[in-house]
Amino acid sequence: MKITKSDIEAVAVKPSQYPPENMKEIAFAGRSNVGKSSLLNLLTGRKKLAKVSGSPGKTRTINFYVINDAFRIVDLPGYGYAKVSKSMSQEWGGMIEQYLQTRDNLLKVVQLVDIRHEPSKQDLEMYEYLRYYGLDGIVVATKADKVSRNQIPKQIKQIRKTLKLGEDDIVIPVSALKRTGYEELLDVIEGLLGE
Repeated sequence: MKITKSDIEAVAVKPSQYPPENMKEIAFAGRSNVGKSSLLNLLTGRKKLAKVSGSPGKTRTINFYVINDAFRIVDLPGYGYAKVSKSMSQEWGGMIEQYLQTRDNLLKVVQLVDIRHEPSKQDLEMYEYLRYYGLDGIVVATKADKVSRNQIPKQIKQIRKTLKLGEDDIVIPVSALKRTGYEELLDVIEGLLGE
């Protein structure tokens, strides 16, 4: 699959602002600063579709992007950033939860983790949460250019173990900088949409 067209359709903080459930959706979740915006820009081939920021916790809304006039990619706010107040962090958590619980056209959530580090407690909580709702199964290990090639299998094994992934769960190492791994993710997305 190739993404040839991508546009922002809605920016929401509550369900009344969501677009209609007339297209399948695939959401992206991950800790603040894990590289979500960079990945979305890589997938869509657009440098500034999602705003990339040096300061974590930039995405504070749920952003809906229409892709190829056929489906949506949904960018969820990053979680687990220490400099955000607890109430703000809970607000985002509530916002994410509400979206995951109420969206019937949501197929899967792609969870992003940083390949350099063992997944955090929050990464595990998020993955267990996705598993509970049947939205789990795809993990993207970002920043794959920051580890040596022979370290990648070891890091993926660590991610699988920490998140308690099943054999069928997919882990894709991706580097937005080197532009690697994203074709495999697009193939997975295409498969989901075809199901």
